[in-house]
Amino acid sequence: MKTAPASGVRVGIDVGGTFTDVVRYDGRSGTMHMAKVPTASDDPAGSVGHGLAALTGGTAPPDSLAHGTTIVTNAIVERRIAPVGLVTTRGFRDVLEIARMNRTHLYRLDLPAKPEPLVPRRRRHEITERVGPDGTVLVALDLGEIEGIVEALSRDRVQAVAVTLLHSYANPTHERVLRQALEPHFAHVSISSEINAEFREYERTVTTVLNASVMPLVASYLNGLTATVRSPLHLLHSAGGMMSVPAAKAQPLALAMSGPAAGVAAAAFVARSLGIARAVTFDMGGTTTDVCLVNDGVAETASQRRLGDYPVRLPMVAVESIGAGGGSIARVDDLGALKVGPRSAGAMPGPACYGQGGSEPTVTDANLVLGYLDPARVYGGSIRLDVRRAREAVGRIGHRLGLSLIEAAHGIVEVANASMLRALRLVSVQRGYDLRDFALIAYGGAGPIHAGALARQCGIRRVIVPAFSGAFSALGCLVSPLRYDAMRTHRARLPDWDQKLVEDRFRDLEAQCMRPLLDEGHPADRIALGRSVDVRYVGQNYELEIAWASDPSALGRAFEARHRLLYGYATGESIECVNLRVSARMFSDAIGPTGCAPDGRASTRDGHRAFFPETGEVGLPRHDRAALGAGVTIDGPALIEDEWSTTLVHPGQRCEVDRAGHLVIEVEPA
Repeated sequence: MKTAPASGVRVGIDVGGTFTDVVRYDGRSGTMHMAKVPTASDDPAGSVGHGLAALTGGTAPPDSLAHGTTIVTNAIVERRIAPVGLVTTRGFRDVLEIARMNRTHLYRLDLPAKPEPLVPRRRRHEITERVGPDGTVLVALDLGEIEGIVEALSRDRVQAVAVTLLHSYANPTHERVLRQALEPHFAHVSISSEINAEFREYERTVTTVLNASVMPLVASYLNGLTATVRSPLHLLHSAGGMMSVPAAKAQPLALAMSGPAAGVAAAAFVARSLGIARAVTFDMGGTTTDVCLVNDGVAETASQRRLGDYPVRLPMVAVESIGAGGGSIARVDDLGALKVGPRSAGAMPGPACYGQGGSEPTVTDANLVLGYLDPARVYGGSIRLDVRRAREAVGRIGHRLGLSLIEAAHGIVEVANASMLRALRLVSVQRGYDLRDFALIAYGGAGPIHAGALARQCGIRRVIVPAFSGAFSALGCLVSPLRYDAMRTHRARLPDWDQKLVEDRFRDLEAQCMRPLLDEGHPADRIALGRSVDVRYVGQNYELEIAWASDPSALGRAFEARHRLLYGYATGESIECVNLRVSARMFSDAIGPTGCAPDGRASTRDGHRAFFPETGEVGLPRHDRAALGAGVTIDGPALIEDEWSTTLVHPGQRCEVDRAGHLVIEVEPA
């Protein structure tokens, strides 16, 4: 199986909770088209077929299909996971129960209970074996105990089995033998040395159990999908790359952050195409806002995130999410302070202005009152905005606070912006970066409305509202590289480590990452390999990922520079390596500028007024984005509208349409 050639037709599809987004790129003509179809929640695979039909009309299938899905995330959050059995080293049956003590709230006496273990105790089984942290076999594996474990798990009707043995990251032999013994009896077996070959027993066990728990669901979904889709298929994983169907069946948990990763991948593509070295992605939807850092066209990743109540240790895009979106509800708390979010009106009943039964004021209602949305326009083909309902809802907040209607609406927007500004600073300033060096890439239904104000407040001079931002996640699927990651624990102090052993282990990891790419027929000379190491001061609890340098002293200097950037100091103490990491990437054939409307003037519709704190109420020209030609410039204040979103150009800002159809807004700092 190979990706499409440059002249082929490639399709990206993202199945969301409400809509399925589709983007089709024809390499022969260099044209791109998008469509949205409603998602059938009970038949997500059918939604893929409907999305394809919406753009291809039943013609020849595309040369390749890239797919993003929320099926894994939804299953875990809603606890629609398969019954799992756990096999572990004797004496370690209760690792999931013990969990990890997190003293974030040191002086709270009313701490919530630990999350319920993913596997009940009766389905957790011990087996006699023991491996030391250096990989030495201390107690041989007793295969005679397998029969009893299989019988017990079969009585409990488990659909998948997770195997997590002590220190298997150092020597996976026992886990591999157990898998061979269990596979004749169970269709799905997941071993920790292939999912997360890392120390930290609790996190490794949770990650392996979660992976096993979604294996039946993903296997069934992909079997149905491949039976109906006639194109070579890849799936977007949490680190912002594509993986093959066999890889997704073996490691389905890697699909958990597919949704946010898709948008970030598209933003990274835009940053690369525009030559932007540093960018922050800004995805504001109805319930949450997601932000992520992009450096040199590559999104930052993290090695651990929480999924629901549980830690997951797999490479994932380093997205920070906050409960502030267009549907976030505004309220006055008991102390008389205005609060916005995290509670949301959702899609149903939605903001008050939707007229679907919602009565509480939201950020969308405030934007409508201020004139930042067009009440005469139909959004998404069906949503009409009711100004009267929005004014009534926002007016109640104003009455409680003693504010006018406009003051109350402006206050709601400012509070929401303050929350989003904190998220932007969290991924930048608190990681040692200066936001003034970044561009802001805004997408999502509400992102382009708020981006201009946020950029001005934090000193960002350029905002990009990309072309096809209405189907940005689908575009992310289309432009993401094929990517596979591997890691293993290797603990050694930098001056004392065995250079040959480190090199051998790196080569083993590289072979592991390259194998699925080579199996698909991709040439080795087109695969880009990256090495990195997790490094920390000896005795520290957490580590920093540092790009690989074969000279230990250079690696130490890079670690101390990074530590100083993040925390403001470096101690000069002894440094140790904890983990080795490798990634293998292969970018698909480039997608060139897809163009926009022919050069020409912007068509303006007047008769609309809006409020800005620096100008008061002023006329706000409106422009149809689809009609804007390359090179057109628009001075703020102005609205630029398409079917799915609105871009707000603030007073003093200027927007230009580039040749790819992106809106580039130049921002003067506050």
